[in-house]
Amino acid sequence: MRKIVASLTALFVATACSSTATEDETQLPSGESVSVAMSEGERRNAEFLDRLSSDQLLNELKRGGYVIYFRHATTQRDYADQADPSLDLNDCSTQRKLSIEGIEEAQTIGLAFAKKEIPVGTVITSQYCRAWKTANLAFGRVDKKDDRLNFLPFENYNDQQVLLMKTRVMPLLSDLPADDFNTVIVGHDDLFEAATGIYPEPQGIAYVLKPDGKGSFTLVSNMLPKEWNEL
Repeated sequence: MRKIVASLTALFVATACSSTATEDETQLPSGESVSVAMSEGERRNAEFLDRLSSDQLLNELKRGGYVIYFRHATTQRDYADQADPSLDLNDCSTQRKLSIEGIEEAQTIGLAFAKKEIPVGTVITSQYCRAWKTANLAFGRVDKKDDRLNFLPFENYNDQQVLLMKTRVMPLLSDLPADDFNTVIVGHDDLFEAATGIYPEPQGIAYVLKPDGKGSFTLVSNMLPKEWNEL
């Protein structure tokens, strides 16, 4: 869900989350063009340029040392269930559910990792069912469900709440993986945007990060579920 509020521009100047909208032209099937408001985070996602070619990325991942942050796979509906008072993290029936497409996305990712022999170390997810189920379908396990990857229980966030999400998630993104392995994180959109200023779209997208072990990282590539097979 795109819920980071507009006042974030002042909070993060270089890497910030912001809902400042820009106009983007979208082509309809009829051939007509319409203007679509795009937030700053969405624009950064759309304009992100990979630092490595596919071959280079695969070679690097096989060496290990990266954090791969997945937004969970596609759900049946996209809505802010974290703000629903009936939400129960221990009851999947109260949460958004993976769609058939999402299940296939997760399985596609897992098969590609196995085929390409990409070493996976620790698998960390949020406590939401759609996150840990994505990980289970892709990698067959979850090593830790970490509440730092959970949404705050609001549909919209103020500056202080976004800063709190960033403070909570940054250690996970910047910690060095175990030697010769990559850490996999399956989380959510707003948490990643709070830390990077990039809104990860669509569901199932992954960002590959190179952590420095000192509290920061470099964004290296982004990958859609089907693209893992193309490495």
